[in-house]
Amino acid sequence: MGLKLSVWLYSMTADSPPSCSSAFPPLAVPPPSRLAVTLNSSPVAPGDSRSHWSSAHCSPHFLLSACREEVTRTPVEQSSDGVRAEMGVKSGLHVWELLWSPAHRGSHAVMGVSCQNCPLQASGYEALVGGDCQSWGWELKTNQLWHGGQSLGMYPGERKRCHSEGAEAPLPVPERVLLVLDADAGTLGYVVDGCFLGVAFKDLPRGVELFPAVSSVRGGATIRLRYLNGATRDPPALMALCGLSIRRSLGQQRQNQTDKLPLPPFLQRYLLPSL
Repeated sequence: MGLKLSVWLYSMTADSPPSCSSAFPPLAVPPPSRLAVTLNSSPVAPGDSRSHWSSAHCSPHFLLSACREEVTRTPVEQSSDGVRAEMGVKSGLHVWELLWSPAHRGSHAVMGVSCQNCPLQASGYEALVGGDCQSWGWELKTNQLWHGGQSLGMYPGERKRCHSEGAEAPLPVPERVLLVLDADAGTLGYVVDGCFLGVAFKDLPRGVELFPAVSSVRGGATIRLRYLNGATRDPPALMALCGLSIRRSLGQQRQNQTDKLPLPPFLQRYLLPSL
């Protein structure tokens, strides 16, 4: 069966169509095996408490939805406003989904993580998440990373310039972004258009509770949070690694054709894409 599967996979990938026109695939970084397995695992059930924004740790200019998974900023001038998740983490690898329409971001649209005492409201317009030593954030409009009130450069950092002497142009970030926090390693990264863009921040404090957080200056900005999955520091199971290897061989364009694999139906269903 293994030989038949290998031959079938080779024939499928030999004529696979080109990838989509997203600007992010050329900038993708191969994810560690633990992250790759997590991204290919089924998400937790909707309504998980780790998907809730905090009503207590939220700017008064943010309104929470009834389900507490969505916040909307009211139209207030000369104010930077933030909100963090209700539940944080001290260990493990964790992935959250953030939905934030590009049409409702404006300037200083930041997503990242914060410690418990990160400021969540300030006068004027600024990158609030990343504006002090208690938070780390990615500003979506300019692609700048922020921490300690300073810009640490563009993310992802390895990109080709259109002209040899021209400045790097920010990449348009789509509505859906995955936030990847490895509390064991002390790193924060992002997944855009299915591409892991590498570590954005390292040396995050270990053993300290960290929370997904966003900040905005745009009236009407709506941001939705969903906890997708997580993993302990234990190595992934062999079955999960084998499934990941097969999905990678299939490629993104063939993910929904597992029913054609020379495998029992149970394994075909196991290989269906999750996130």
